[in-house]
Amino acid sequence: MSHVPVHAGDDQGRPAVIAEDGLVNIPAVVVAYDPQWPRQFERLRSQVDAALAGVGHVTVHVGSTAVPGLDAKPIIDLGVVVADQAAVAAAIGALAAAGWQHEGALGVPGRDAFRPPASTIYHHLYVVTDGSQAHRDHVDLRDFLRAHPGQAARYAKLKHQLAALLRTDRTAYATGKADLIAELLTEARQRNS
Repeated sequence: MSHVPVHAGDDQGRPAVIAEDGLVNIPAVVVAYDPQWPRQFERLRSQVDAALAGVGHVTVHVGSTAVPGLDAKPIIDLGVVVADQAAVAAAIGALAAAGWQHEGALGVPGRDAFRPPASTIYHHLYVVTDGSQAHRDHVDLRDFLRAHPGQAARYAKLKHQLAALLRTDRTAYATGKADLIAELLTEARQRNS
């Protein structure tokens, strides 16, 4: 896996951009919900869907920017959901041919992550199989937070408390959210059973 040098980010909440020199400007802030995020998702989905023409898939908006009213890092997360491992391989090939760089699982089994091409805003793109743990985690958390604004506010408060870590240790930021995310997923699944 190759690494891209990362700049601290944009404190104004503007989308991250990959510069022609390959440096990534990733926002290192948590900002108020932006009603433009669904439109940004739709533009990105169009690009992803065009790259995946001929590969059976559904592209969905996941992550905090997919939850109306939820404060988040201004980075759109897209999930490409395919039927099986054969389709994962086809999706990886098609996305790579269109300029996305495959980065592997990045520590999350069953999820293939991609770095976006330089021609688009920075975003997170994942390929998952339908019904896999990685797919269920993304969708269950998103749907639970959409349906429970009080829990979404609780999650936003924690993200703001941890936001300073985005400038120094993104792994610590993610780790700091892990227990609450696990709790929210457990509650979501108990309510759905």
